[in-house]
Amino acid sequence: MTENQIEYASETTIHHRYAGFWMRLWAYLVDLIIVFSINGILLIPFKFVDNGFDLEIGFWTITSIISSIVFYLYFLLTTKFFNQTLGKVIFGLRVIREDHGPLSWSDLIFREVIGRFLHRVFPITILLYAFVAFTNQKQGIHDMIGNTRVVLDR
Repeated sequence: MTENQIEYASETTIHHRYAGFWMRLWAYLVDLIIVFSINGILLIPFKFVDNGFDLEIGFWTITSIISSIVFYLYFLLTTKFFNQTLGKVIFGLRVIREDHGPLSWSDLIFREVIGRFLHRVFPITILLYAFVAFTNQKQGIHDMIGNTRVVLDR
């Protein structure tokens, strides 16, 4: 067998246990606590500017823009560099690509930014997280968009 055939054979025999709905929910709640804490630390100085009134830019306030950036960057960067967020570390979960290759920026932008944006902007789409409970590989819509899976870390 050539080196490529051996590599392909070893990749095809990889079996993962997919993380279910409840494990992923608890990990996400831990991640939200972490993000809210970071935002609290970063945004407390704004309480002392202009007697605590929000600075507005069109529809948005400065604090909402910063907190959104922190939210998306937290999920994007931790998943890119560690294949897991701190919540996933605590619960022993890891994000992998469908083809078991390294996570690419495009995969993660679709999964962590566009997928999460859709879930947050349209309230009814939060119900789509339930897909995790009913699909064979325990994928949410954001996993399908990003060609990723969440597995139990070995």
